[in-house]
Amino acid sequence: MRKLFNTNFNQEGIHFMLLVLRVAIAAFMLAHGYPKLQYLTSGGPIEFMDFLGIGQAASLALAVFAEFFCSILLLFGLGTRLAVLPLIVTMLIAIFMVHAADAFEKKELACHYLVVYLFILVSGSGKYSIDYIISRNQSKRRR
Repeated sequence: MRKLFNTNFNQEGIHFMLLVLRVAIAAFMLAHGYPKLQYLTSGGPIEFMDFLGIGQAASLALAVFAEFFCSILLLFGLGTRLAVLPLIVTMLIAIFMVHAADAFEKKELACHYLVVYLFILVSGSGKYSIDYIISRNQSKRRR
């Protein structure tokens, strides 16, 4: 019963779950970003929400950058905290602009992504990431 209510952190477990969370959320978002990348590179006419007033093609390119390329960085844990910033902005745009008039059920998925990205922003990528390897190598050089 004591273990059930124990609030101490299992460091290895947390690092492993950060890996699982990072890889899973990146893979899920890649499923949204890859079709947009195909659409952007198809050469056909682009119809996409111009959320910043910069044009439909540029807006789609920004969405592809966040949802596809930043998700790949997140997958490997490279520049993780920087990579989630465009993803956070994308989810905020999805919640407050794209689905502004929709019921919560339409906004819910973007809210889930947003919460996970905010958690990763605060926690970092964890021990099983390229960020960790780079950080460890820089620490050795400082000594």
